[in-house]
Amino acid sequence: MEESIMEVDEKVIKQDPNISSEVKRKENIPWVEKYRPVRFIDVVGNEEMISRFEIFAKEGNLPNIILAGPPGVGKTTTILCLAREMLGPAFKDAVLELNASNDRGIDVVRNKIKMFAQQKVTLPKGKHKIIILDEADSMTEGAQQALRRTMEIYSKTTRFALACNTSDKIIEPIQSRCAMVRFNKLSDAEILQKIMQVCEKENVSHTDDGLEAIVFTAQGDMRQALNNLQSTFSGFGHVSSENVFKVCDEPHPLLIKDMLTHCVNANIDDAYKIMAHLWKLGYASEDIITNVFRVCKNHSMPEYLKLEFIKEIGYTHMKIVKGVQSLLQMSGLLARLCEKASTLIENK
Repeated sequence: MEESIMEVDEKVIKQDPNISSEVKRKENIPWVEKYRPVRFIDVVGNEEMISRFEIFAKEGNLPNIILAGPPGVGKTTTILCLAREMLGPAFKDAVLELNASNDRGIDVVRNKIKMFAQQKVTLPKGKHKIIILDEADSMTEGAQQALRRTMEIYSKTTRFALACNTSDKIIEPIQSRCAMVRFNKLSDAEILQKIMQVCEKENVSHTDDGLEAIVFTAQGDMRQALNNLQSTFSGFGHVSSENVFKVCDEPHPLLIKDMLTHCVNANIDDAYKIMAHLWKLGYASEDIITNVFRVCKNHSMPEYLKLEFIKEIGYTHMKIVKGVQSLLQMSGLLARLCEKASTLIENK
């Protein structure tokens, strides 16, 4: 009986561990890359933006574009899907992808980008070479100034796609030469749908509260969600909320929720016990305050009280960012929250 390719591969790996087979490579690919969409139909969220890119892909004549938005929402993936669909077999020769956070100096613009823009590549009418600059907001101002002239000189043959987190770090002259496309954070439902698909394909053992914890820790970032899912499954073999928070090492939202409930009831002693426990576990005040805000948004307290709580949490977060990161600061927040709750309870 003939041996399968998998069996032959396994024998070869055992005989020579230096040989990397296709099977071994596939097993070792991070899920972020393994499940990165290659077609528009697979991209999750921001449907309106994706539909615009689908039109560009069909009609060609893509303008220079800036893709702005938070990390992990599909900016680079979308532009790569566009390049694949628009250029087809010429994708490898007609696309240059650079991470501007590493290649961010003026020399890169003068050498790599200019050299690529000067190269001749045979493309169908209306199609152009594409230069993708990831993390473009990390480029130095000198490099950006050099880039704006390059964009104009080679506009007949080359288009630029700049992906960044905040567009205000891109200089005005480049912004005026580009169409601005803004991406939003992904919704919890969109992230949940994707991670459930991955769980099914990878046979991941999970509980509902485990997936809920993955969505909570991701906060609209698909890359973070898939990384957390893979890390939890690799570490524990089962995705439960307890395991997720062990891997992600964030203050547990149930503890935060209990603490806020004590504040709603103006019970400062019990609230402080939870805060002291979180502090003793070694969490930074910024991690705690971030999760306090996340949990407070969805807490089932009266709306007028929630507004007061969020205002106080915001003031405290501002002080923490400025450098006042002591337990005293966090205790003061609890005292103010309890005071607000007791005042509102008395006035009812």
